[in-house]
Amino acid sequence: MVPLQSLKSHGLQPKLLSATTSPVSLFCSPLHSVFTLRGLCSYAHDHDPCSAPTGPTASSPLPSQSHSLVRKVCSLVSESFYRQAHSRISHPKLNLQLDADSLTHEQAITVVASLASEAGSMVALSFFHWAIDFAKFRHFMRLYIVCAASLIANGNMERAHEVMQCMVRRFAEIGRLREAADMVIEMRNQGLVLSAGTLNCVIAVGCEMGLVEYAEDVFVEMCVRGVSPDYFSYKLMVVGYCGIGRILEADRWLSEMLGRGFLVDNATFTLIISMFCEKGLTNRASWYFDKITQMGLTPNLINFTSLIHGLCKRGSIKQAFEMLEEMVRRGWKPNVYTHTTLIDGLCKKGWTEKAFRLFLKLVRSSNYKPNVHTYTAMISGYCKEDKLNRAEMLLSRMKEQGLVPNTNTYTTLIDGHCKAGDFRRAYELMNLMDNEGFTPNIYTYNTIIDGLCKKGMVHEAYKLLKNGYQRGLRADKVTYTILISEHCKRADTQQALLFFNKMVKVGLQPDIHTYTSLIAAFCRQKRLRESEKFFEDAVLVGLVPTKETYTSMIGGYCRDGNLNLAVKYFHRMKDHGCTPDSITYGALISGLCKGFKLDEARQVYDTMIDKGLFPCEVTRLTLAYEYCKIDDSATAMIILERLEKKLWIRTVNTLVRKLCSEKKVGAAALFFHRLLDKDRNADRVTLAAFMTACYESNNYALVSSLSERISKGIG
Repeated sequence: MVPLQSLKSHGLQPKLLSATTSPVSLFCSPLHSVFTLRGLCSYAHDHDPCSAPTGPTASSPLPSQSHSLVRKVCSLVSESFYRQAHSRISHPKLNLQLDADSLTHEQAITVVASLASEAGSMVALSFFHWAIDFAKFRHFMRLYIVCAASLIANGNMERAHEVMQCMVRRFAEIGRLREAADMVIEMRNQGLVLSAGTLNCVIAVGCEMGLVEYAEDVFVEMCVRGVSPDYFSYKLMVVGYCGIGRILEADRWLSEMLGRGFLVDNATFTLIISMFCEKGLTNRASWYFDKITQMGLTPNLINFTSLIHGLCKRGSIKQAFEMLEEMVRRGWKPNVYTHTTLIDGLCKKGWTEKAFRLFLKLVRSSNYKPNVHTYTAMISGYCKEDKLNRAEMLLSRMKEQGLVPNTNTYTTLIDGHCKAGDFRRAYELMNLMDNEGFTPNIYTYNTIIDGLCKKGMVHEAYKLLKNGYQRGLRADKVTYTILISEHCKRADTQQALLFFNKMVKVGLQPDIHTYTSLIAAFCRQKRLRESEKFFEDAVLVGLVPTKETYTSMIGGYCRDGNLNLAVKYFHRMKDHGCTPDSITYGALISGLCKGFKLDEARQVYDTMIDKGLFPCEVTRLTLAYEYCKIDDSATAMIILERLEKKLWIRTVNTLVRKLCSEKKVGAAALFFHRLLDKDRNADRVTLAAFMTACYESNNYALVSSLSERISKGIG
């Protein structure tokens, strides 16, 4: 066994090994103690559904008639093989005038052994590949064992590994991957030296089947048995975890891979960038982009476009255009897909006119023309800005250009009309889809259902969903999420949980938005235990919490008075690549103020301003007012001084009115004087509130001292 330190040097922990566990037990079910070819064949015979209950073993003598057939088959195979010996393919396709049903399983393994001994490895291998093309022999394990053992006896290790890899793939087809992998390990006793190639085959097949954790166990076993994982081993683990959406695990493997000096190929590079961006980890994707290119990989057009797409999806348009410039600098010309990504990003940012200028650039281009996706992106942009006439105009223009709108195009336009409350036009477009041969899908229905729910027309939404069911559609996770979110907004968590459980029961994996809806609902009800459970469950299944998820948790803890956990979750955001926004900061500041931790609240406020975020009026007013309550108006003044003039004036006007309502006339006068320094035209509502408070508290002197300044400003 390789020492544990060697395993740890690969950055891995052997999850299933203990002091009393032998390495082979990770792979193998109990086998016979006799590690001979007869023993392996006997074990395979006992566990092989292709084997007959009785009959000779691989080394048992055959009856003369059977022996004659074996000799005849060997002769036919040799003749067919050498007739095609000039072929350059790895395995000449045998043209045997032989019915596979005329051969028994025992005769087949005898033919393989005989050919290997008398005619050579390649002839035996050609018969082997001929045989496993038939269902009768495809999952007959002893055929693989005898063939591999015969090739080992001939010293042909490369071909023996080829047979083992073939066995792994074939047996995986019928759900017997683990059994085939066990047998690969046991073939060491026939002299087969384990190789990275064969174990990589097991890992690859495991990942293809979604058994990524089992594939990881194989990787660990590889290290334990002294087989050095290669580039392909690490790549398989990275791609495997990407395939099941467990991006944090993929990140761990990719870091290890690059740390060992292995470089990914362009296809894997694109997958990594796409998956990280899709999961909201765009900063990490950018870091890997820089890291991998520094290591020597030359990014291609697809790699650049993938990262540009991720940056646009996050809203980092400036960085996306900087990446575009870098791409052009390196000699790559953006194509229609690159431009479409940028147009879509600009539209999502609300910069539709800039997007349209780029769209026109494509229209006028002689090399690239807008495609259906480009038009759909522009239509989406106009729908978001409620410019539905322009969106409809683009639909008409698109058809004039000979482009056929797809289901996504219509669904995007339907969504725009639903958000505007024009369900009549939405239903018209749905009928138009039917007439043009585009059957509305569940995404189309989801769009209208969501719009109806947002307008409070839940009964109509259920009626439409029933219509979709009658047309053969089935609710997807978006449908369930819409309904769960709607019931959460109505504080009907019981019904929301019923939908959630049904969603899981029908095999749909809730996404982070589904979890966030439930987390937010429970937080609003101060049911933090349920919120914590859903939060941890989401992380456990590989979902990445968003800033909205964290903001809900932080707000919930603040409302519950548990500031320590609120701060803990605030700092935990960076673990998932989440950047707090003004709402997140506001929730924490509000909680800290409520808990009388004003100094901590001020620190968080200053950090927020330093990061270029603008606190909402509630946040800035709350913090300033709390300092005024403890007679520290000077600090309140300093806090507000960091605001731009327009925000400052609006906030101070509100603060003066609030202080007046609390009879804190002295503090109100202090801010009123400062307000008049910045704006001579005093707000009439604020002035009335201040004068009323002064008269009610008999502070006539304050009114007198300000009257002259105020009158000049109002005049």
